[in-house]
Amino acid sequence: MKKRFTPPDYFFVGGMLQVFLHVFLPLKRIIFPPYTYIGIFLILFGLHLNWIHVYRLFREFKTTTNIYETPKILVTSGFFKISRNPTYIGMFLTLLGLSIALGSVVTFVFPILFFILTNHFTIPVEEKNLEKKFGKKYLDYKKKVRRWI
Repeated sequence: MKKRFTPPDYFFVGGMLQVFLHVFLPLKRIIFPPYTYIGIFLILFGLHLNWIHVYRLFREFKTTTNIYETPKILVTSGFFKISRNPTYIGMFLTLLGLSIALGSVVTFVFPILFFILTNHFTIPVEEKNLEKKFGKKYLDYKKKVRRWI
């Protein structure tokens, strides 16, 4: 099977590029301390949402986080009650927080790119898999809970 990029790939590459471009191509700085500290809060919240809360739920339910594998169970508890994609919200908030913490204009491209790539290339694949696997149960969940927030 050929390797496909997934949101964690977008996230890690985007984060590395944010730091690299901030250091080596420091375009106009638009956010300064103490406002840059807001970024630290967003980074911590995004990481908590992603790595601690969501992945712990997936391990607890013994289902996959890989969008190209068939899930075993439809997770609708925790943050999944308010968003169908809290994992991606966590990644987005972490990238946005990094942009704010670094403060330079070039870094804000990456949270936007993450959102666009995930929303247009990843989520539709996941939704098709979930609809195929869970049918009406997923469609009902989809009607009640928004894609992002």
